[in-house]
Amino acid sequence: MSWGIELWDQYDTIASHTQKGIDFCERFTHFLKDRCAIELKYASELKKLVKNYQPKKKEEEEYQQYSWAVKFWEVLKELHDLAGQHEVIAENTQGQVIKDVQILIGEMKQQRRKDLQDGAKVQDTLKDSLAKLDKSRKNYEKAFKMAEKATDDYRKADADINLSRAEVEKTRNQMMIKNNQCDESKNEYAAQLQQTNQHQRDHYTQQMPAVFQQMQSMEENRINKIKSMVRQVADIERSVIPIINTCIDGMVKASDGISAEEDSKAVIDKFKSGFPIPEDIPFEDLSNASVIDTSNANGTPKNSLDSRKGTVSDKKRNKKDKKGGGGLFGIFSSSKATINKIIGLLGEESKEDFSDLPPNQQRKALNKKIEEFKKEIARETAEREGMLKMKDVYVNNPALGDPNALEKKIEENALKIDSLQAEMRKFQGYLANMDGKPSPAGQRRSSLSDDSISQSSTNMEMSQTSIPGQPQIVPNEPEVYTAVELRKKEDKKAIDDEDGDHVGEFDHPEGDFDEEGYPVIGTCRALYPYEAGNEGSVAMGEGEEMFVLEQDQGDGWTRVRKHDNSEGFVPTSYIQCHFYDQDEV
Repeated sequence: MSWGIELWDQYDTIASHTQKGIDFCERFTHFLKDRCAIELKYASELKKLVKNYQPKKKEEEEYQQYSWAVKFWEVLKELHDLAGQHEVIAENTQGQVIKDVQILIGEMKQQRRKDLQDGAKVQDTLKDSLAKLDKSRKNYEKAFKMAEKATDDYRKADADINLSRAEVEKTRNQMMIKNNQCDESKNEYAAQLQQTNQHQRDHYTQQMPAVFQQMQSMEENRINKIKSMVRQVADIERSVIPIINTCIDGMVKASDGISAEEDSKAVIDKFKSGFPIPEDIPFEDLSNASVIDTSNANGTPKNSLDSRKGTVSDKKRNKKDKKGGGGLFGIFSSSKATINKIIGLLGEESKEDFSDLPPNQQRKALNKKIEEFKKEIARETAEREGMLKMKDVYVNNPALGDPNALEKKIEENALKIDSLQAEMRKFQGYLANMDGKPSPAGQRRSSLSDDSISQSSTNMEMSQTSIPGQPQIVPNEPEVYTAVELRKKEDKKAIDDEDGDHVGEFDHPEGDFDEEGYPVIGTCRALYPYEAGNEGSVAMGEGEEMFVLEQDQGDGWTRVRKHDNSEGFVPTSYIQCHFYDQDEV
């Protein structure tokens, strides 16, 4: 269907219709802008919501212990990601669709202006031709009337006998002139009529249809572009649906990860004091003069939860107890008071061995401290191994650097590791004393005085100086006299008290050492040669295969047995171990 044929007489209507199309495009642009503003505001409000409900610094520890809190945090993260997808919708719509609509509006306005100008020129041409035709027709009518009048005058003059022949001839000549003028006007009118008809045919069959066709093409192009943009908006939103679905799946997964049983266990682990339940209250016979001791025989501190006498918080609790809120011995006080007590103890400056905490909380605090030391020792050890390797590279290729430049850093690193291990052994001792067990193996193997620690560091430095490029001996090499004498005392005491069930850790296997006390737990291979400098350690050659009897307890030494049945300790960093329990896994 062509507008030029079907709507040949609707030029003004078509001009108005195309203007309405441009107006719609501008309105569509405003719609997209408002839609983007809504998406951005929605995303902003979601992110603000997530920020408002994020756990505060003091609540982070709480969020890491309970599944309901951790999973809610994950839901907030998923909601934050979902908000980001709405921002993506707005950004893509602004950067792609709105920009294309604005370009389309500009092109349509320019094209419509050109088409209207062409249509106006074509119409002006037809109007000029019609004006000329009207003018020639009027001239023809005027000449025709004048010719008729001249003919009538001649006829009257010729019939009038009173007129002279000369006057009649004059009237006849005038008639001839007017008739000639009438014929000329008639010919001009006929020619102009033919020309105007040709212009009119061209106007309605060629010129105006061409203009209409251009406007029709412009309008159809606008409609197709709008169709494409509407689909593009839908595609932009569809493209983020998989990510939104992933966020929703993450929320569902987070909800599945909430466990009431695990959270109940976490509450027990966090707030369990470790004190036994108080025994029955004994009867006080007032008739006897003697005072009955009401303290618990099992070691439970009396009024264990209200033992902080003389403090501000204790005075507040005493006031509360006087009002009847304390319960029997203060033990059955509100859970909130118990929680606040434990959290308060953890937050205050506690003793080094955490002995001011309840037993269970003390054990947790000591284990946490030991793990921190282990991580720090592992980090420093890795850093040390890196410096040793770099030193070996410098020794083999001096052009890359001076190996002596690393000596000071290696010494500082050794002292730091020595200090960390001493601190860790101290806390391991606190934990062992709390559990009623002997000191850890790592603590028994090491020196018990600051002098021995310094001595092991000095021996390590001498080893580095005497053998350039050889890996450094791990700090805290056993100090002979102190460790052996201590172990002998412990063995003697263990034999006397327990009929010889405990065996000395540093005793020679040919003596009173029970081989069943140290079963083989794996194998190892020596990476570097090592010369035993002290009693309790054994020498090994590079590539030598040995049996592992005891793993490194964090002090840098591993207990091994050689094929000649000799046993002792070697630096852990000098061997590569393979444990049997790894095969079972």
